[in-house]
Amino acid sequence: MSLHIQRMPAPIRLRELIRTIRTARTQAEEREMIQKECAAIRSSFREEDNTYRCRNVAKLLYMHMLGYPAHFGQLECLKLIASQKFTDKRIGYLGAMLLLDERQDVHLLMTNCIKNDLNHSTQFVQGLALCTLGCMGSSEMCRDLAGEVEKLLKTSNSYLRKKAALCAVHVIRKVPELMEMFLPATKNLLNEKNHGVLHTSVVLLTEMCERSPDMLAHFRKLVPQLVRILKNLIMSGYSPEHDVSGISDPFLQVRILRLLRILGRNDDDSSEAMNDILAQVATNTETSKNVGNAILYETVLTIMDIKSESGLRVLAINILGRFLLNNDKNIRYVALTSLLKTVQTDHNAVQRHRSTIVDCLKDLDVSIKRRAMELSFALVNGNNIRGMMKELLYFLDSCEPEFKADCASGIFLAAEKYAPSKRWHIDTIMRVLTTAGSYVRDDAVPNLIQLITNSVEMHAYTVQRLYKAILGDYSQQPLVQVAAWCIGEYGDLLVSGQCEEEEPIQVTEDEVLDILESVLISNMSTSVTRGYALTAIMKLSTRFTCTVNRIKKVVSIYGSSIDVELQQRAVEYNALFKKYDHMRSALLERMPVMEKVTTNGPTEIVQTNGETEPAPLETKPPPSGPQPTSQANDLLDLLGGNDITPVIPTAPTSKPSSAGGELLDLLGDINLTGAPAAAPAPASVPQISQPPFLLDGLSSQPLFNDIAAGIPSITAYSKNGLKIEFTFERSNTNPSVTVITIQASNSTELDMTDFVFQAAVPKTFQLQLLSPSSSIVPAFNTGTITQVIKVLNPQKQQLRMRIKLTYNHKGSAMQDLAEVNNFPPQSWQ
Repeated sequence: MSLHIQRMPAPIRLRELIRTIRTARTQAEEREMIQKECAAIRSSFREEDNTYRCRNVAKLLYMHMLGYPAHFGQLECLKLIASQKFTDKRIGYLGAMLLLDERQDVHLLMTNCIKNDLNHSTQFVQGLALCTLGCMGSSEMCRDLAGEVEKLLKTSNSYLRKKAALCAVHVIRKVPELMEMFLPATKNLLNEKNHGVLHTSVVLLTEMCERSPDMLAHFRKLVPQLVRILKNLIMSGYSPEHDVSGISDPFLQVRILRLLRILGRNDDDSSEAMNDILAQVATNTETSKNVGNAILYETVLTIMDIKSESGLRVLAINILGRFLLNNDKNIRYVALTSLLKTVQTDHNAVQRHRSTIVDCLKDLDVSIKRRAMELSFALVNGNNIRGMMKELLYFLDSCEPEFKADCASGIFLAAEKYAPSKRWHIDTIMRVLTTAGSYVRDDAVPNLIQLITNSVEMHAYTVQRLYKAILGDYSQQPLVQVAAWCIGEYGDLLVSGQCEEEEPIQVTEDEVLDILESVLISNMSTSVTRGYALTAIMKLSTRFTCTVNRIKKVVSIYGSSIDVELQQRAVEYNALFKKYDHMRSALLERMPVMEKVTTNGPTEIVQTNGETEPAPLETKPPPSGPQPTSQANDLLDLLGGNDITPVIPTAPTSKPSSAGGELLDLLGDINLTGAPAAAPAPASVPQISQPPFLLDGLSSQPLFNDIAAGIPSITAYSKNGLKIEFTFERSNTNPSVTVITIQASNSTELDMTDFVFQAAVPKTFQLQLLSPSSSIVPAFNTGTITQVIKVLNPQKQQLRMRIKLTYNHKGSAMQDLAEVNNFPPQSWQ
C-alpha cells in the first residue's frame, strides 16, 4: 500500500495579489480577499514551507501597509533573517523593521543574527544589518552591538561608512553615554570625498553637538573645515552625480548650514569664521527653483541664530522679503513666520517690507493671513500707527469670523499704546465695536468706558457719535452697552448740543429716552445690555429736567420684569425716587476721572498710552474727596487733646459699570477699631460681567429704621449766605450707626465753587465722610449740595462735631470753622 502525500498549490505572487486587491469595488470585498489570503499564508506557515516563505512574508508586509494585522508573521521574519540567501535576508530584515518594535521579546533572538551579519563578508548583508539596527534597535541591542558599528565606521568602504554613521546616530539617541566611543572615528569622516559619507557624518556631528555641551565645544574647531566644504560645494562646477536643478548637492549644503548654526550659537569666534561663507551662499544661490530657496531659508535661519554682523542680518531679512513675493504659498508662509521671530531684534530692517507684509493680508490662504496679521501688529509703532490701523481696520471689516476676535484685540492694544490723540483712540475703538462688536473680548466695554471717562474734553463729541452709531441698530451689543453708559453719564451734553469737534445734532430729552427704551425692549438686547439701559435712564433723572415723570414710569414698569436682574434694579431705583429722593443726586453723580494703574509691590506701574514706568506708590484724593493731611490736622486741632478720631474718607469708586458702579455702600466700610481706613486704589482695568446693584439688599429689608423718621433736622451752620442743614436716619442693621445727610444751600447772587466740607469727632466715635454730590453750591437757593456722613456711636454718648468749610466766592478763597453741639437726643441715644 503506497502513501499519497497531497501538496498545497503554489501561492500566488505578490504582483498578482496587488492586482487582485485593486479590483475590489468595496471595502468589504477587499477585506474578504485579504482574509482569504491570510488564511492561506497561515496554513503555509504551519506546514513550515521554506520554499514560499519569502513570498508569503512579502505579501504579509503589503497587507500590513494597507492597515491589516500581520503580527503572526514576526517569527517567520526571524527565520528569513537566519537564512543564507540574500533575497530571504532582505525580506526578513524589512519585515523586522516593519513588524517589530523595542518591546518585542524576539530582540534577544535578533541580536546574534545582526551581530553575525555585521561581520558578514558581503557588504550588502552588512548594510541590511546596519539599517535594521539603526531603525528599531533597543538600548540593550545598541549596547551589545556598538563596538561592531564603531569598527564599520572606520572601514575604508564608503558604502558601509555612511550606513554605520547613521546607525551610530541611533545608538547615541538610545544610549548617550556611548557617544565618546565614536569620537575618534567621527573626526576623520569630514576628510572623506564621498558626499554620502560627508552627509551622514554631518548628521552624526549635529546629533552629538545637540546632546552634549562638551562635544559642542570640542567640535567648534571644525568650523573652518566645514566652511571649506561648503565653499567647495557652491564654487564647484557642474557635477551630474550631485546636481539638483543646477545646484551642487543641496541636501549636503542644508545639513552643513544647520551644523554651523549650532556651532556658531553664542560663540563670537565661530560666528566670525562663518560670516563670509554665509554671505557668499546668500548672494550666489539661484532662487528660480525651490532647491535654491531651501538653501537660502536655511542660510537665513543660521544668520539669525549666530552672532552675525548687522549687515548680514539685513541681507537675511531682505531674502525673506523676496520670499514674500514668491508665488508659492509655502514659501510666503515660511517667510512670514521667520520675520515674526526676528521682528523684535531687527525691527527697522523688517519695517522696510511693511507694504509687502500688509499686502499678504489680502491673501486667499488663511494661514498666510493669520501670520501676516500677527506680523502687522508687531510692526505697529508711533510713526505708522495711522496707516497701519487703516489697513488693519479694513482687514477687520472683510476678514473671516475666526480672525475678528484676535484682530480686534490687537487693534485695541496697539491703539492704547500708540494713539496719537484721544479723539483718534476713541474713534478707532468705536470703529472696531461697530465692525466686529460681537467678537470683542469682555474687557473691551469697561476699557472704552474708562477711556471716555478720562477724556473730559471729548465727552460731548463721544456721546454724540455713540448716539448716532446705535440709531436703529442694536446688533453690536458691546457698542450699545458703551453708548447706553455714555448717554446716561453725559445725556445733558447731548441735549444741549455742546459738541465743538463736529456739527452738533438737535436732540430732545424724549428722543434720548426713546432710544434707551428701544434698547430695553429690543429682542437683540441681552440681559446685561438692558441693565446698562435701565441704569442710564435712571441717571438721566438727575441730568434731564422735563422728563423725570416719564423716567419714574419706566422704572416703575420694570419693577415687575420677569428678568430678576432688571426687576431688582427697578425696585431699588424706585426706592430712590420715593424714600431716598434727597440722596438721588449724590448717588447718581457723574463718574470721576480714573487713572489706570497696576499695583506691583511697593511701587505702582502707571500705564500711559501703553508705556509703563515705575512710579512711587501714591494715593491721589478724588475731586472733592478727602482733605489733605495738613488740613485734616488743622481740623483736629480744633477740639484739642488726643481724644479726636479723624474722618474715615471713602474715595469715589473708579469702576465704570453699567449701573454707574456700586456708588455707595451705605452700611459697609466702617472701621470699628478707630484706625483710619485707607481709600481704595483706583481699579486697574474694570472687569464687569454684569452690572452691579445700586443698593444691595434693599428689597429684602428696610434700609433705615422707621424710628429715624421722627428725628428732627437741625441747622448746623448759617453765615454769609451759606446754610448747612443736617437730617438724620438710623441704620436698621446696626443701631449704633447714625447716617447724617448734609444739605448746603447758597442764598447769595453768585455760585460758591470748590466747596469742601470737613468734619472731626471725639475719639469715642467713628466717622466716615462720603463724597459730595458736587463742588458747586448754586446761587439764589436754586440747588443744594448733598453729602452723607456715617457715625458709629457704640457708647451712646452725646455727639459733638467740629466742621471746617472752604470754598471760593466772588473771586476770594473763604474758610470758616464751627462747632456743632445741638444734635437732637434721638440722633445718638
